[in-house]
Amino acid sequence: MIRALVADDEAPAREKLERWLAEQPDMTVVGSAEDGLSAARCIEQLRPDVAFLDVQMPTLSGLEVAAQLELASAPLIVFVTAFDEHAVRAYDLNAIDYLLKPYDRGRLARTVQRVRERLHSRESGSTAVAIGRARAPCERLLVPDGERLQLVDATSVEWLEADDNYVRVQTTTRTYLLRRTLQDLLSQLGETRFVRIHRSTAVNLGAIGSLSPLFKGDYEIHLRNGRALRLSRRYREAFFALMGR
Repeated sequence: MIRALVADDEAPAREKLERWLAEQPDMTVVGSAEDGLSAARCIEQLRPDVAFLDVQMPTLSGLEVAAQLELASAPLIVFVTAFDEHAVRAYDLNAIDYLLKPYDRGRLARTVQRVRERLHSRESGSTAVAIGRARAPCERLLVPDGERLQLVDATSVEWLEADDNYVRVQTTTRTYLLRRTLQDLLSQLGETRFVRIHRSTAVNLGAIGSLSPLFKGDYEIHLRNGRALRLSRRYREAFFALMGR
């Protein structure tokens, strides 16, 4: 059975899609959500094979939900939208699949068939993640807080540190642990705001207070909160180029 998640802030639209998906012999709806944050939480907890995401939802849009997902483990994404055909092309949603409201059973059946084919070929939702990140700049980051996910402002993240298969996300108030790669997280947050200073460390440019030279070309970065981080010479040139020096 193909496990599906449905996310739409309009209850009638959500219920119709759930009902029509249940008519498919190999589809089962494992969860539903009425806003983007709930959708992201459901994807994290339920691990569906495919997520039908309304593009326009409270807290996070469907594109923003996709942008938060890990490339390697993201489910297939079908964007559901009331945009016209021109807007669909502008958002590049044809690169994956979409349902244009109002749709009928025939259109949904074609979408489900494409989902079947993509799952059979073992495709992931990485294309949808890439489109989400390109179209929805990441100003907020989803982080685990106990058994739940919550949103933090990207500007409050001071530095990132890789730790085996996880990344420590240090904000102004606390530390969160994400099961992501550092490079994947940097591509989401934007490598003009965050810069790599070590193989396992990246820093928010806005958190930097001053620099002081060390030895053999290394520098020490002093954050505004008093924390000191090492800038290795391997990343020195790219760092100074980004800093405009």
